[in-house]
Amino acid sequence: METLEQIKFRVTHALPGAQLEIIKNDAVPAQPSLRVDHEHAIAVARFLRDDPELQLDYCSNATGVDWPEAVIKTKIKKKVTVDGVEKEVEETLETLRSGHLEAVYHLYSMVRKHGPVILRLRTENRTDKNQLPSLTPVWRGCELQEREIYDLFGIVFNGHPDLRRILMWDGFKDFPMRKDYVEPDDYEYE
Repeated sequence: METLEQIKFRVTHALPGAQLEIIKNDAVPAQPSLRVDHEHAIAVARFLRDDPELQLDYCSNATGVDWPEAVIKTKIKKKVTVDGVEKEVEETLETLRSGHLEAVYHLYSMVRKHGPVILRLRTENRTDKNQLPSLTPVWRGCELQEREIYDLFGIVFNGHPDLRRILMWDGFKDFPMRKDYVEPDDYEYE
């Protein structure tokens, strides 16, 4: 199977204007993923499914991730001259990461027997701009998984054939997998 860099190169040449970014993974598997912009998500998904070299015809897993607003600290080392003596000083930079939600899709090829390729879609924020295009028209197996993401994280999938709660009851007002979720004191009130 091709590397993620090769896949990104081919997709950007096949779909001019598509914005793709390779996201590194610091966790144990260290498997990078490919983040796609909203406008080209369906076209990129169809390319990944229909390309004769890739044929990623199976979405085994779709899940949500909550990224609340956070301050990211990065340590850098720089050289400073003090009284004619050069010293190495460690400095901490703080940057604010805005809060957002992500839908993550794990794609495999049953025909070519390779994968996964991990595809990510990111919302603009966690409140009012929490919409993403549904990939159910490309991979039918995403239907129930996107409903679960909607139910537990609050991501609204535009173009989904049946977007409604799947685990929580209809009157439930919150999203229990968000990191700032607080359980109610009395479930009978719900």
